Amino acid sequence: MNAYLITRDGSTWADVVRLIPGESVTVGRAPTNTIVLKDERCSRNHAEIFFAQGNWKLRDLDSRNGTLVSGERLSGDHSLEAGDILQIGNSQLAFVHDLSQAFPDSSSLLKSSRPVDPSDDTYGVETAEAESIFEAFEPTTITHRKDQSRFLDTPSSIGDTDEVVPKVGRAAAQLCRLAFELAKSTDVVSLANVAMTGLFEGTHVDAGAILLRQRDDSGNRSGDELEVIASRSDSDHSYHRVSPFLISTVLRDGQAVMARNVMDDSNLGNRDSRGEILATSVICAPIRRASEIFGLVHLYTTDPDRTTDPEDLEFTLAVADTVGVALENLNKRQVLAENLNQARTENVELREKLGVQSEIIGSSDVMHRVAQQIARAAPSRATVLVRGESGVGKELVARAVHFSSPRAKGPFVCLNCAALSETLLESELFGHEKGAFTGATDRKVGKFEQSDKGTLMLDEIGEMSQSVQAKFLRVLEGHPFERVGGAQAIKVDVRVIAATNRDLEKDVAEGKFRRDLYFRLHVLEILVPGLRKRPEDIPELAEFFLRRFSDETGRNLKGYSPRAMEQLLRYRWPGNVRELKNVIERAVVLATGEYVDHEDLVLSRLKTAGETEGGGEPSALAKEYEPMSLAEIEREHILRTLNSTGWNKSRAAGILGIERSTLDRKIRRYELARQKP
Repeated sequence: MNAYLITRDGSTWADVVRLIPGESVTVGRAPTNTIVLKDERCSRNHAEIFFAQGNWKLRDLDSRNGTLVSGERLSGDHSLEAGDILQIGNSQLAFVHDLSQAFPDSSSLLKSSRPVDPSDDTYGVETAEAESIFEAFEPTTITHRKDQSRFLDTPSSIGDTDEVVPKVGRAAAQLCRLAFELAKSTDVVSLANVAMTGLFEGTHVDAGAILLRQRDDSGNRSGDELEVIASRSDSDHSYHRVSPFLISTVLRDGQAVMARNVMDDSNLGNRDSRGEILATSVICAPIRRASEIFGLVHLYTTDPDRTTDPEDLEFTLAVADTVGVALENLNKRQVLAENLNQARTENVELREKLGVQSEIIGSSDVMHRVAQQIARAAPSRATVLVRGESGVGKELVARAVHFSSPRAKGPFVCLNCAALSETLLESELFGHEKGAFTGATDRKVGKFEQSDKGTLMLDEIGEMSQSVQAKFLRVLEGHPFERVGGAQAIKVDVRVIAATNRDLEKDVAEGKFRRDLYFRLHVLEILVPGLRKRPEDIPELAEFFLRRFSDETGRNLKGYSPRAMEQLLRYRWPGNVRELKNVIERAVVLATGEYVDHEDLVLSRLKTAGETEGGGEPSALAKEYEPMSLAEIEREHILRTLNSTGWNKSRAAGILGIERSTLDRKIRRYELARQKP
């Protein structure tokens, strides 16, 4: 059964809304409602009318002033009956099933909140106005439905329409379909092929081509030479290029031309090698946009019984202009794509210059592997464990992972677990409430809350105590936590990157580190090698730090002396990149010349982490560098060889690879003598 809502505006009935089962109608002051009432006593979302259990029902949406039905305040869902008056604020709506019976002359079906006096002069006026409104709101009848225009169908699907559709109409439909296909072209060649197909369907030709001007240095098509982009020939002869006469005529005047009975080979170039006429009629149309001409369309026919007419010229010119618009749009899309790629490249370069990635210096194979590991780990949400000796740049790797991840816009918070006691570390991680312990004068937000929607980097994770490890593991598993001294559960979305220089496997075996926490952290691992394992990066790092500290101190240092660079390469760097940075900073301050010399480098005598373990004398390769000349090195080596052979000169000469007489001369030159026990 039909159902309608009639809205009243002042003293007249203003609008009719048809109710459709399955579609709810909302009433309120907000513009998103189906029926919008501009009434201050009406709430933004006041009431709802919906169809349920075979009846239309009214529900008040917790409005401020309530909803009245025939004078009674609504409580709960109300089933509407024909003639019910809905009063919302100062507005009224009538519910009816038949518009013709909405206002009968004698007995009204409308149940008003006040009695209607038929003797009232305004009653007849309102009834006549309402009836005129109802006549204007007759139900809409849909007469046709179509999901796709036949003008975009292929000619075979349209059928034989030559007799029922005029040629102009067929040409318009073909142009519409062709423009639709040209707009989908992604490159110039496909665009030209689509245009050629449309031209052969709409004209009486059997050969032709699309020719475009060559691009100049700036990328515009304004060159003098024309290149064939797409050609086609349905005759026995291959396509013959357009003559220079027609090219100059079309490009000069910017007009399409058609010529018949072509006989002059010098002008039109339409004879084959045997002198036979190839073209009986020719059409040339400029491909243009505004005052710029990109190229031309060249069509001709070789069949004497099949000639072109002025309508073919009209169609060719329309296609040429359409190709010009499509070509311009394609050029614009290509320019936008190039600009977008360039902008992305520049954006990456700027982020590398401004971001942390510029701090990761090194072109060695091991650093390339580290960069690849960062790229693979960044998009994931998994926990990352960064391992490496002290000073290798684990925090820089963590920053690079963060700024390369989808969380780059979120915060990056770093905390050194080794720098705090157990109590302070728990407070720093989870925060504390006021009065939680002595000195807690205010509430403190922990690092986990600070890094919500971002990344939390925990350096020296192996120094964390067992009790804090247990709480930390629960947060990693996604459980909420509480501040120290607090009772409110807090849940955050944080990605954790842990870093350590300890052997966690050994700590797990000894019971110093929780096994379950180790497996939770050891999801993705990035191993940063020590500086001595990538000596090819030392010159690049040294130059980087030299430029930085030279700019900071105002020094104009040109570089390193050969001996200084040799010393940097031979040193074992137990402090890794951090030590190299400090050594270069000190050298920049102490340097007296234009170059940093070996005397400006202050290197320690500490051993690397691998050399400090175990007893015994370190190997010759692991010894710290000592400045020595080649003669001094040769003297010491010969002396050691002689001592090892018990001063057997023949054996020593064989080991050294020299003659016995040569060994005697070197013993005398270096004044070597056998040491007594």
